[in-house]
Amino acid sequence: MSSFLFNLIGFSLLGAVAIVLIMGIYTLFKGGNTSKKYSNKLMQLRVLLQFIAVIVLVLLAYFFKN
Repeated sequence: MSSFLFNLIGFSLLGAVAIVLIMGIYTLFKGGNTSKKYSNKLMQLRVLLQFIAVIVLVLLAYFFKN
């Protein structure tokens, strides 16, 4: 059960980071006002999500280490 929970949370966090990354890259290549308005914010959100993902996965690995 803990393996399923670990995988579910891990892949959910990975998916969230991937979605924000793809949105950021799309916005960057689109250019114009959209790029100026959202590109930097999306990349900051990606870094924040990566930080949260690493912290959560390390905590899960620590508590479910068997």
